[in-house]
Amino acid sequence: MSLKTIVLTLMLPARTVPDGRGGEANLLKTYSTGVRHDYKEGAVSLLGKRRRQALMFVVGLALPLVAVALLYVGRAQTFQAPAIPAEVLASPIGPPVVPAVEPEQSLTDPVASESSIPALPGAVLELRVGRGDTLETLFKRNGLSIGDLADLVALPDVGRGLKLVKPGDRLEIAHDGDQVLALRRELDDVHVLTIARKGSKFEASTFEREIELRPIGAHGAVRSSLFEAGVQAGVSDKLVMDLAGIFEWDIDFIQDVRDGDQFTVLYEEIWRDGIKLRNGEIVAAEFVNQGKTYRAARYRDPNGRSNYYTPDGHSLRKAFIRAPLNFTRISSNFDPSRRHPILNTIRAHQGVDYAAPVGTPIRAAGDGKVVFRGVQGGYGNVIILQHGSNISTLYGHMSKFANVRVGGRVAQGEVIGYVGQSGLATGPHLHYEYRVNGVHRNPRTVSLPPADPVPPQFQDDFRSTTATLWRQLDLYSNGTSTVAAD
Repeated sequence: MSLKTIVLTLMLPARTVPDGRGGEANLLKTYSTGVRHDYKEGAVSLLGKRRRQALMFVVGLALPLVAVALLYVGRAQTFQAPAIPAEVLASPIGPPVVPAVEPEQSLTDPVASESSIPALPGAVLELRVGRGDTLETLFKRNGLSIGDLADLVALPDVGRGLKLVKPGDRLEIAHDGDQVLALRRELDDVHVLTIARKGSKFEASTFEREIELRPIGAHGAVRSSLFEAGVQAGVSDKLVMDLAGIFEWDIDFIQDVRDGDQFTVLYEEIWRDGIKLRNGEIVAAEFVNQGKTYRAARYRDPNGRSNYYTPDGHSLRKAFIRAPLNFTRISSNFDPSRRHPILNTIRAHQGVDYAAPVGTPIRAAGDGKVVFRGVQGGYGNVIILQHGSNISTLYGHMSKFANVRVGGRVAQGEVIGYVGQSGLATGPHLHYEYRVNGVHRNPRTVSLPPADPVPPQFQDDFRSTTATLWRQLDLYSNGTSTVAAD
């Protein structure tokens, strides 16, 4: 009996198997009652006792060999896949489909259009990064050359585009056995990194995909909260946060937002091949807070610097932000005659307490130098920043510090620590102080120094560039907008 017949005997549920001569052999005894007693009388009636023992020996020996053979065949199919026709592989990562590019075509352009993204030659593997994966583990798992990987990451033009991967990332690799022929990876919504073998070396190029920026507008009114107003207006929470970030120097969004406040926002949606990828930047916005109107438009000057400015060209950005952490509540305001909640004595509260969950990031209110980091009495873990010669800010009750050191400099908005309950505190919060020439001032009401306005040489360009945006905001405020909306 052949090995094939033995294997079929074990696998087939039917009562017959090929007999090797074109017919079938009845191997299972059938009873009229429908009950099978194969465990007593023997399943293979054509064999004697000794031949049955020999069969079991052969089966026991053959099964491991068959399993090894199947694994070997599967591995060979994985690592040595047959070449796929170029027309099948002509499509880049995702749409649109572009014509195939001959393998010998040069890839030396640093940034090229989407239409010139080359097809991947040869067999293609799609590698998806999982938790704990590195490029090395992915290459080893798929039988690709570790030497080629070393050459790829050593390319001067690759940088972070290939060296850093995270779960969910995807790479496409054309290969011939273990040899890498080409690699392709999406860096973001627009840019695609390609690397191609040229002889014994690799060359890297970055290509740009065509995207469409669609202008979108939304208008909302606050009834219960700013986030709820955003939902009603059809905008995302992130867009609401971006809106608050534009006006955070003038409006305390934790304390000052009132029922009846209104906002208008003009922003961009990023589309590619008829599919919306994400929201882009806010290009203009208006916020009416307690009857006072604030307006801003994004302007990029000829030198490439971008910022938000008022209609008269003044920067929305100030040297300091009002609140050094995002969206929480004020648990204790600036009060020179406050009764201390733990000491139960009249003790001036020379700052503002912002209640927030433990671990909430704390940002530097302005550019400055770290002059103190450590424990300071009832304030617990404290950082003090010096801003210029006459202004300092203090941040107390931190749970832990960020990677800042005494003597080091920090930028406005940089995370310097995290909310905690160290020192004398009844709950997790940030105690924030603002001092001018050593005198405490109310951080919520003190006049903040402005940032630089639009430079005089760019004023004409600013006015012509933003004129349309101001008109669109006017139309939205009057309920007669012509900007496309969702």
